[in-house]
Amino acid sequence: MNKKFAIFDMDGTLINSMDYWCNLGREYLYKYGITENIEDILEEVGTKTMSQGSKLFADNFDGLPGVPEIISELRTMIADHYKKDVVTKPGVIEYLEALHNQGVRMCLASATDVNLVVLVMKRLGIDKYFEFMLSCEEIGKGKDEPDIYLEAARRLGCKPEEAAVYEDVFYSANTAKKAGFYTIAVADVNATKEWDSLTAIADEIIIDWKKSLDSIENPD
Repeated sequence: MNKKFAIFDMDGTLINSMDYWCNLGREYLYKYGITENIEDILEEVGTKTMSQGSKLFADNFDGLPGVPEIISELRTMIADHYKKDVVTKPGVIEYLEALHNQGVRMCLASATDVNLVVLVMKRLGIDKYFEFMLSCEEIGKGKDEPDIYLEAARRLGCKPEEAAVYEDVFYSANTAKKAGFYTIAVADVNATKEWDSLTAIADEIIIDWKKSLDSIENPD
């Protein structure tokens, strides 16, 4: 990686949190006794912001509270994991420190609510590496559209081709790639089914953060 600007996804990229997210919607629906005909909606929710996903739940399942209440309950559930369980992926701190030492300007662009992003980044002690933290909730669009990446680049003061975007899922990385960003695919156990698609469009691949330090210290 030889860019001077870096835009990081958080969940599944920097931190091991996707198990909790993958199970969140199912866990929530089960709490209300909803167990049948849910797979298609759960798959669609996986590409949406929490607000968009909550509306999908409210529109498709009877017996749930209103959208604001669904959002609040989901945030409480995932916040508990962020407060206690979630950890960084091995080598992430060393990688971020290496970029920082080389003067790379960094930010976060996450589909997760910004308050939760700040909560977990501060607890893990890596918030100091990022100039700002953006959420799709603030932008009003998910990562199936490029708005969050373009806003991150605008705030960093760079063009898309001058910034690297780190993502662990195909649809997000593909959005960034189509918008002109240098795209780095990050391996995560929860994204294995689309790994071939993700790596096919990526400019660079990270399997192990510690081993990828060499791409910073000895760029092509």
